[in-house]
Amino acid sequence: MPTIERDHLLDALTEGIEQLTNSTMWQAHLEVQGRFHNYSFSNALLICAQDPGASRVAGFATWKKLGRSVVKGERAIWILAPMTGRRTRTDDGEERRPIIGFRPVAVFDVAQTEGDALPEVCRTLRGDDPAAWFARLTACAGALGYSVEATELPGATNGDCAFARRRIRVECRNEPAQQVKTLAHELAHALLHEGTDDRPLAELEAESTAYVVCRTLGLDTGEYSFGYVACWAGGGPEAVARIKSSGTRIQRAASVILGSLEDDATAGDGAGGPESSSDVAA
Repeated sequence: MPTIERDHLLDALTEGIEQLTNSTMWQAHLEVQGRFHNYSFSNALLICAQDPGASRVAGFATWKKLGRSVVKGERAIWILAPMTGRRTRTDDGEERRPIIGFRPVAVFDVAQTEGDALPEVCRTLRGDDPAAWFARLTACAGALGYSVEATELPGATNGDCAFARRRIRVECRNEPAQQVKTLAHELAHALLHEGTDDRPLAELEAESTAYVVCRTLGLDTGEYSFGYVACWAGGGPEAVARIKSSGTRIQRAASVILGSLEDDATAGDGAGGPESSSDVAA
């Protein structure tokens, strides 16, 4: 197994995030994200019911401002927008507009549009998996009591971890290098986040763990991991502070995963070397 000084990998991660969040690409990303609304729980359910694969949703005019147009023939996703009445003064002296009803509003997912590319700070990894790390990580998941399914997932989802079902799923249409990274990420969730309700922290810890694991295996995931962590943890200084506060948990999870891989490799050598069935299983 490739070796690398793991203690310095979180430093490399934070340096990469700092460079990204000081770049013009990051500023362009923030400007675009600012045009997307955060929808209420009810509207999120409506969107999911009509288009389970929707990832980025906006109105017709917003897409036009972003240099994209809705493809002819696409059906709208309908949400509910509040209608407000006249401004009134409350007992505490504040002026507010009461909600008097709701009206249907048409929105469209990015997949229903065409035009200028949106600035992306998370680039899906390309490349092969010549050392069969995916199969070995699958064995690691089995040792933790989790099954692994390579399958087609909706929208832009690359993977998920179902704690109750003890199941990890990975998007099979991604290239092998991305599938390896995703599986390492979901394994970190399995180790760290059952019962956790702090989604931003969970995503930061899982992706940071995946970065450490993959760099140790010789796979540089910076093109994806820097942007992913920054999107969940905020700009450079904020992300760096959060990574440092979770450093022990990240390193511990990475050590469990890498230790399992080392044990598997040792067992494989004893059973006939790297070409044994446990190493080449799909």
